[in-house]
Amino acid sequence: MPFRANHLSHFKTLASIRPPRVTRVLAWMLMVTIVGCILFMIFVPWVQTAPGTGAVIALDPRDRVQNITALVPGRIEQWYVTDGSLVKRGDPIARISDNDPNLLDRLRAERAQADVEIVAAQQAMRVAQLDVARMETLYREGLAPRRDYELAQIKVSDYAAKVAQAKADLTRVDVSLNRQSVQTIRAPRDGRVLRIQGGDNATMVSPGDIVATFAPEESQRVVELYVDGRDVPLIHLGRRVRLEFEGWPAIQFSGWPSVAQGMFDGKVRAIDVSASANGLFRVIIEPAADRPPWPQEPYVRLGAKVRGWVLMDTVSIGFELWRQLNDFPLQFQRPGNVPDASATNATDANANANAK
Repeated sequence: MPFRANHLSHFKTLASIRPPRVTRVLAWMLMVTIVGCILFMIFVPWVQTAPGTGAVIALDPRDRVQNITALVPGRIEQWYVTDGSLVKRGDPIARISDNDPNLLDRLRAERAQADVEIVAAQQAMRVAQLDVARMETLYREGLAPRRDYELAQIKVSDYAAKVAQAKADLTRVDVSLNRQSVQTIRAPRDGRVLRIQGGDNATMVSPGDIVATFAPEESQRVVELYVDGRDVPLIHLGRRVRLEFEGWPAIQFSGWPSVAQGMFDGKVRAIDVSASANGLFRVIIEPAADRPPWPQEPYVRLGAKVRGWVLMDTVSIGFELWRQLNDFPLQFQRPGNVPDASATNATDANANANAK
């Protein structure tokens, strides 16, 4: 028979077990949520990333922080700078004096003596050469024995050896004078003195001892990131990278680069072929020419810590959750499935659009 609403009142037990309205609403909400989550995981894209940490460095080794060392032994007589001083190329930093205050005068005297000895030996050698010529004439005419002729030749050789010895002494004195002439330590280029390592007049230094730490002011900066070995084979030159600099406010969404704020773009410049001491591989990141420039000093200085995410392929959120739960590596193109040029250009265009 047909069912009517008033019929239910005759079946009190059945009416008592009827689900409440709130339960039905919650069931519908749960069902809609499950369906929405499934659709979300299937159709919403997610950009896979290879994370890494590192620091800001100078690309040119000459622009990196370097130690200024003493070139001659002695004691530090005077400092011309303090910690944090700005210097130009050739500006004096410190002056080192030898323990013997009269060393330069004695070296100059030795040099003058060596010059005199060279001139005297050369003059004596010329006279000896004349004697050889005369003895040769007398020997050929039978007026002098052969022994006298040979002794004259030996004398010329002795004077030649004296000239060579005197020139060697002169060279040694010149080397000592040149070394002592660099007693004033000068700045190798424009920059800033970071830290003074030496002391006062009582401090003795030897050649090679560090007296100060120096950093150039102008340098081309790059970022070195250390990336896990599982991700390195999938990174190639030119890959886009998102960077978060220490001290710069930022909000990062690794899978949605377009949502992130305060992030800066770069691209892979070089990849080390061997692992570093920490077991990770170093990747050099340079600024992207078609993106806003990185923060300049003093906001981001050399040595500042950096977190980076190398942008990889775009997949669905469901696939990424499945990969993370199973601890699988990042998605990659198999060697037999190399995409053609049009597909590669389309993938790069999508990555660039997401990074904006």
